[in-house]
Amino acid sequence: MTGLHPINVSLNNISLEDYELFSSCPAASPVQHQNILIPAIYSIIFILGVIGNGLVVFVLCQSSSHKTVANTYILNLALSDLLFLLSLPFWAVYYSFDYDWIFGRLMCKLCGGLLTLNLYASIFFITCMSMDRYMAIVHPLKSQRCRNLCRARVVSLLVWLAAGLTTIPTMMFRDTLHIGNVTACGIHIYSPSLFVGLALMKNTVGFLVPFAIITSCYCSIGRHLLTAPGLDKSTSNLDKVLKMVGAVVLAFFFCWFPFHMLTFLDVLVNLEVLDACKVGQTVSLGIPFTICLGFSNSAINPFLYCFVGNHFREQLGGLTPTRPSNSSQKRGSFSTRLSSFSRKLSDLKDLAVPENGAV
Repeated sequence: MTGLHPINVSLNNISLEDYELFSSCPAASPVQHQNILIPAIYSIIFILGVIGNGLVVFVLCQSSSHKTVANTYILNLALSDLLFLLSLPFWAVYYSFDYDWIFGRLMCKLCGGLLTLNLYASIFFITCMSMDRYMAIVHPLKSQRCRNLCRARVVSLLVWLAAGLTTIPTMMFRDTLHIGNVTACGIHIYSPSLFVGLALMKNTVGFLVPFAIITSCYCSIGRHLLTAPGLDKSTSNLDKVLKMVGAVVLAFFFCWFPFHMLTFLDVLVNLEVLDACKVGQTVSLGIPFTICLGFSNSAINPFLYCFVGNHFREQLGGLTPTRPSNSSQKRGSFSTRLSSFSRKLSDLKDLAVPENGAV
């Protein structure tokens, strides 16, 4: 039996070129009980994600007082996750039926498109939120000139446009394919160079660049909190804030790095840099579980960025200033800076608390 198993052309977007690479390899058999385990994980992600993101959208749409720069990005992130979560039951059924897609060609393209759209849109919005937090905390005075609702909405529109453009190749090449007695749903690309190009774009645009920006922003925030004059470094709130900053970066990394690592290994297999049988089949077997990690990000996001947001703001506000300087000029300068600092941090609030006049 050859490697033409539907696991090689499922959610991992293996190209048709892989069929030639795997033709002399034994079939990659799915992990035992995978058709039960993965749908169960998807179901948990779906329930938690819909409840969490649905609550975020509901609360943010209830009052005009919630219309802030930070919440604009949070709302769009929640909408992106909800759109993707709508496709998750279809993928759960797909796995439970041992990679047999029963929903037709159109739904294969649509669900695949929602998957890719969320991959890019959610990561782009998380990046925007990281940059916004950086500006609000590290450069509170300068941020007053560039942070406003209008610009946040324009940026959000551009993010959706960029995510939509990067989704077009998936919509074009994703299709159903009959393999044995099942119908697989995956990316069908006959050109190895095109497949490699799309995979590298996913690695670079969908992970490496955003991760570099996110890490840079939160490292700068942490360094600012440790070195900014007038903030009490002894308070336990500082430790809590830094842990929150670390949680944001680590959650992003652990959710998405395994998937992108295996995607990159698959590129090396297609370029025949690595052994197709050993590495390629390992990639095929590992991808479904790394995809679970990536999908879990949609359930984690509302808890990480919203429900603990008020704690993040309160802990930052708890970094009380030390005793004022004897110089009245310095007192005035610090007072202005602290006032702006606190005002900009108001975007990092609990969603249930009205925020009048904040941007």
